[in-house]
Amino acid sequence: MSENCTHDCSSCGENCSSRTAEQTSFLEPLHPASSVKKVIGVVSGKGGVGKSLVTSMLAVAMNRKNKRTAILDADITGPSIPKAFGLDEEMVGMTSDGALMMPVRTMNGIQVMSANLLLDHATDPVIWRGPVIAGAVKQFWGETLWKDIDYMFVDMPPGTGDVPLTVFQSLPVDGIIIVASPQELVSMIVAKAVNMAEKMDIPIIGIVENMSYLECPDCGKRIAVFGESHIDEVAAEHGIKVLAKLPIDPKIAQLVDAGKIEYLGESWMDDAVSAVEAL
Repeated sequence: MSENCTHDCSSCGENCSSRTAEQTSFLEPLHPASSVKKVIGVVSGKGGVGKSLVTSMLAVAMNRKNKRTAILDADITGPSIPKAFGLDEEMVGMTSDGALMMPVRTMNGIQVMSANLLLDHATDPVIWRGPVIAGAVKQFWGETLWKDIDYMFVDMPPGTGDVPLTVFQSLPVDGIIIVASPQELVSMIVAKAVNMAEKMDIPIIGIVENMSYLECPDCGKRIAVFGESHIDEVAAEHGIKVLAKLPIDPKIAQLVDAGKIEYLGESWMDDAVSAVEAL
């Protein structure tokens, strides 16, 4: 037990001996009308590495394999999933009895729940404290009608704070995918995500490196804009797989800005999708 223990296990990620069998599970129940088979978290130890992009691409790729797919946008204060799918003007509905929220569906049927789908304007800030944000994530899971979902991808906020802890404790997470960039800082950032997953006993599916390289449009040479990648060494150090290396490609930004991520036809995420299916 930590010297600073508050005896409130719901706000703590430690697996100390003081926990009782009843205390070790804080799973939030899914509504009986909902069905979600697999939950995959997309995480990183820092912001700006492309978690939302990777989450979107994973969902699109899995949806193309005729799997019923959903995205729970747990980045409550910085939600960007609706923008990528062109859902800026959409609003979450309610079931006829008013008991459950209805996720918004994308052009190709991906079910999405995000804080931005509850706001009058996409630019309205969500100025909430940690416990309220954590409560919203639980509501997105337990008070939304998720219809026959094969794979749900959870877009996490950066770091190892309230929301990642809430997701790991409240949702039946089957595995996580860590997103990183090629900078030297990657070793420490990946280590933070790996260590949190291990403390919470969450399986790590692998790593996706974003902004890995820029391909010259004239000669096809790959240019390491942010320096040579160290992701293979970092992955080997932690005994996990590199699932994809995403390039810096203007068409990605163009499609995301236009809300047309589902039009991205590249096969960059194929190995990552296969790894998720193999769980």
